[in-house]
Amino acid sequence: MASTACASSAIAAVAFSSPSSQKSGSIVGSTKASFLGGKRLRVSKLGASSGSRSFGTVCVAADPDRPIWFPGSTPPEWLDGSLPGDFGFDPLGLGSDPETLKWNVQAELVHCRWAMLGAAGIFIPEFLTKIGILNTPSWYTAGEQEYFTDKTTLFIIELIFIGWAEGRRWADIIKPGCVNTDPIFPNNKLTGTDVGYPGGLWFDPLGWGSGSPAKLKELRTKEIKNGRLAMLAVMGAWFQAEYTGTGPIDNLFAHLADPGHATIFAVSGVLYELCIQGVNRLQEEGFEEFLGGKVVFVYH
Repeated sequence: MASTACASSAIAAVAFSSPSSQKSGSIVGSTKASFLGGKRLRVSKLGASSGSRSFGTVCVAADPDRPIWFPGSTPPEWLDGSLPGDFGFDPLGLGSDPETLKWNVQAELVHCRWAMLGAAGIFIPEFLTKIGILNTPSWYTAGEQEYFTDKTTLFIIELIFIGWAEGRRWADIIKPGCVNTDPIFPNNKLTGTDVGYPGGLWFDPLGWGSGSPAKLKELRTKEIKNGRLAMLAVMGAWFQAEYTGTGPIDNLFAHLADPGHATIFAVSGVLYELCIQGVNRLQEEGFEEFLGGKVVFVYH
């Protein structure tokens, strides 16, 4: 995930090849963290008196009280637990550069928020339509509907609103805190906020953004965790629409009504039959001859 947050590591053990090299010296080399086995630093010690050189290994282990994405793994050094939703997951080292890490944190935050809005826009209208309260089209076919104006005008309106929102977000990155100040009444502002939080002056009407650091960390972690689930949910809804031709709520109700037959395997059987019908049609139209008779269709 792009944010992969930050977490402090504690040195578990240090083993050097000779006792004399432990008395004095300085670390001059290191290697990067491994994927699962923990971080190993290649250490060179230069003896102050004898000038002899010895090498050792430093094994860095994570705080045992800190939740880690994989039990027994060691988070990289740039993930020190200070960011919300950090479980020490960064196998590709995307956050090794401090500036890149800051950007990735903001990128994940905004994707989480858009995904939560998108998931709500997919599941809630479909559920309310299913139980007869609303009558809305599926999110997957909503773009085919006729609205109060043409699609070009709608697209321009969307660009204006999204451009304004993204512009404000960019301004908060360039000049932290500027979006938390009223442009007309400068005294009306939020102080002591971080980039991306709460997202603007009017985005915290209940005052959840104020309080102890522990409370803020908990709320921000909940936001990131729910946002990550929302990104997976939106991806799952898209896959269901592509694979079954219906929405997630319709699939859920169908499965609850007939758990033994309304499954992904049943859909696979339908797709298989459609493929067989397509193959038969291609054979009837001489498709094999068109390809020089080199195509062999195997089915039963």
